[in-house]
Amino acid sequence: MSQDFYRIKRLPPYVIAEVNDMRAAARRAGKDIIDLGMGNPDLPPPAHVIDKLCEVARKPDAHGYSQSKGIPGLRRAQANYYANRFNVELDPEREIVVTMGSKEGLASLATAITAPGDVVLAPNPSYPIHTFGFIIAGATIREVPTTPDERYWKALESAMRHTVPRPTVLIVNYPSNPTAETVDLAFYERLVAWAKENNVYIVSDLAYSELYYDGHPTRSILEVPGAKDVAVEFTSMSKTYSMAGWRMGFAVGNRELIAALTRVKSYLDYGAFTPIQAAACAALNGPQDIVEKNRQLYQARRDVMVEAFGRAGWDIPPPPASMFAWAPLPPALKDMGSLEFSKQLLTHAEVAVAPGVGYGEQGEGFVRIAMVENEQRLRQAARNIKRWFRTMGMNV
Repeated sequence: MSQDFYRIKRLPPYVIAEVNDMRAAARRAGKDIIDLGMGNPDLPPPAHVIDKLCEVARKPDAHGYSQSKGIPGLRRAQANYYANRFNVELDPEREIVVTMGSKEGLASLATAITAPGDVVLAPNPSYPIHTFGFIIAGATIREVPTTPDERYWKALESAMRHTVPRPTVLIVNYPSNPTAETVDLAFYERLVAWAKENNVYIVSDLAYSELYYDGHPTRSILEVPGAKDVAVEFTSMSKTYSMAGWRMGFAVGNRELIAALTRVKSYLDYGAFTPIQAAACAALNGPQDIVEKNRQLYQARRDVMVEAFGRAGWDIPPPPASMFAWAPLPPALKDMGSLEFSKQLLTHAEVAVAPGVGYGEQGEGFVRIAMVENEQRLRQAARNIKRWFRTMGMNV
């Protein structure tokens, strides 16, 4: 029996899966693929966090259903994080909910607040959940640029003038995945004022809050006075504490949006495994030296990658934040397009990257490079790339 399911019909083929399938096949064939495609941290969580997980998991009463919105201690720990990091006060009861990673949280919020036909403003290029979470919920997406320049503001104004029905939600993601672009507090101040003027909710994805470089800390939209009137923000422990597979995230901010998300989640899940939530408390409340250590490690990888790839003949702008570089295709190979370039790079240089077109049509001409291999492997990737470039007749 064949069915054209409504929501499945709205989902195009996942372009990045093509490269992922090729990578898996190459590894099965015994090839040593240097995987810079998926943003999967290669570093372990702090030892005391793992110890806390094991300690609580041994308790006989720790294996029942947990609280869907998160245990009180974890919500308090997240409130303390915002207070210490951003000087933002949050009510753990009404302004914080624990999510199973920021990705699940974004999708559940979309389910909670979207009616079929609603118009949502989302960046292009963007991480797929920022658009498809709302598309699955029935929304129509109107694209805005990712780069936060004057063209961005003109796109917002045009969207509000010419879109019927008027957009009700705007997605922002800085540091951006995939472009690694960042914004300052002045940008958020202007954005909050715009949202209030136009009666639009802002959904901010701050998953890379602690992966910033060159001494320029990221900012939170909630630092803007009155931002909680219109904004909700998602953060994740995946990159900050190398806990990607633990699926620990948070939504904080606007009480109406948090209440809607909490209510939907109460129907969908019973919350994360209690020992994982307890271990997340240990991460947030314990020593924070791992955060600075990881930041320095990723910055060192960034510098090695930019230098080594540059010597190989591929100039890559150094990202100011995140664990990704947004790399334009080498001019001599630009006509390939990002998908074919990624396939050829995998086949001939044994290096996996993510094609930019997988993040939206405005991502064409770029690839996303994840800094999830050590410095030695990054240099090896550069040597492999240089050999391939030479076979293509490039003067490197």
